[in-house]
Amino acid sequence: MDIYEQFDENVKKAAEAFKQIDKKEVIRLISHLDADGISAAAIMVKLLSIDNRKHSVSIVPQLNSNAIKQLAAEPYNCFVFTDIGSGLVDEIREELKGRKVVILDHHSTANLDYGDIIFVNPHLHGIDGGKEISGAGVVFKFACAVDSSMEEMAHIAIVGALGDLQEQSGFLRLNREILEIAVRKKKIQVTTGLRIFGSQTKPLHKALEYCTDPYIPGVSGSESGAIQFLYQMGINPKNGSSWKKIVHLDNEEMKKLVTGIIMKRLNEEKPDDVLGNVYILPHEDEESPTRDAKEFATLLNACGRLGRASYGIGACLGDKKIKQQAIRSLADYKKEIVNALNWYNENKFSEDILWGERFVIINAKDKVMPTIIGTLASILSKSNVMTNNVFILSMAQMLDGNTKISLRTTNNINGAFDLRNIIEEITKGVGNAEAGGHQNAAGAIIPTEKENDFLEAAKEVLGKYAAIEKVG
Repeated sequence: MDIYEQFDENVKKAAEAFKQIDKKEVIRLISHLDADGISAAAIMVKLLSIDNRKHSVSIVPQLNSNAIKQLAAEPYNCFVFTDIGSGLVDEIREELKGRKVVILDHHSTANLDYGDIIFVNPHLHGIDGGKEISGAGVVFKFACAVDSSMEEMAHIAIVGALGDLQEQSGFLRLNREILEIAVRKKKIQVTTGLRIFGSQTKPLHKALEYCTDPYIPGVSGSESGAIQFLYQMGINPKNGSSWKKIVHLDNEEMKKLVTGIIMKRLNEEKPDDVLGNVYILPHEDEESPTRDAKEFATLLNACGRLGRASYGIGACLGDKKIKQQAIRSLADYKKEIVNALNWYNENKFSEDILWGERFVIINAKDKVMPTIIGTLASILSKSNVMTNNVFILSMAQMLDGNTKISLRTTNNINGAFDLRNIIEEITKGVGNAEAGGHQNAAGAIIPTEKENDFLEAAKEVLGKYAAIEKVG
């Protein structure tokens, strides 16, 4: 039996164990607040609904010992953790002793002794959950093993995988299998097109202006440069009095646009990598942020980061009224991102931003929402202003006396770094710190009073890895 067969067997056994839980029990569902966590929760909510099970849902920014203690004080007998929990198996087992516990996750775990917990995780079988399958994907496989009609939710598992940046010129085996189900169910159409975010929703010139991956010299970051570029290519950026979007272009205009972008990028290492897979949800309205799966993932992130995860779950489940509320949240999310970027630009040379040797540490304190600080680091990691910095570490203070940390990299070709390992190394000597994440995006929670200890450790560790990259 190979590792994939072992994983499938684990999923089947977990599904059978879940079916034995009395349907009178109210299921307590806890999931993560990012796009993957919300997708995972939505799939689980759908399963619980068609299985006629009552449930109570919480979407959380992180799981820690205190949160588990609080859950233990609740009157529920059955807890399901999705896209979260693998790093705290010991605490969950101890605090929720005597209760039914299900963990459906894809984050790495060092714990192979999980007692009577129903634990589904690809890492238990030697499969890299950071690359091969998302939390939503794990929940999807589990849900299908419980009820095969859940295959109708395959597209939401793909949205979760895209939210976790698992698509790199296509998907690896487990995600690819889920995508094939979504395509077969006519929930996703895969086409080759421009790898430019916002094709459904942004005016063409704004999509080009904000495009940092791929970076377009003279166009990215410049509204006037983007408009001028379009006219030079013989493309009128307007439809009458309104602005054209990428989806409005005819075949001839699209050819001109692709050729023009490639020509602008001739000095880049891969000038023609502007084309890639585009994942369209054909049942969603045209020009809606839920039609392009990558934009859908951003919508879910927006809901989670603004404390409106229920809107995201509703959007995944196809509730039209809630979906409209989710879409309105996207505008608020963009405002918060603009606020964060403005703060960064106004303070980039202040004492709150430390420029090291090929790394930068951004300490926003209470000036940026802690749920937005990782988004700020991600945006900066993809921008041309950070080309000389291998690592971007950002920090923001939470209301509970802790500080949220996010770590991103601008240069992780072929997985040279594992950011989860790096953040764990930084926090090792910092008391009461909790770290986790993936190879390309990691984070931690530390007591705010330990910020100075953390900063000293971060400077040392990031400097060491940045030097390795420079030598390499």
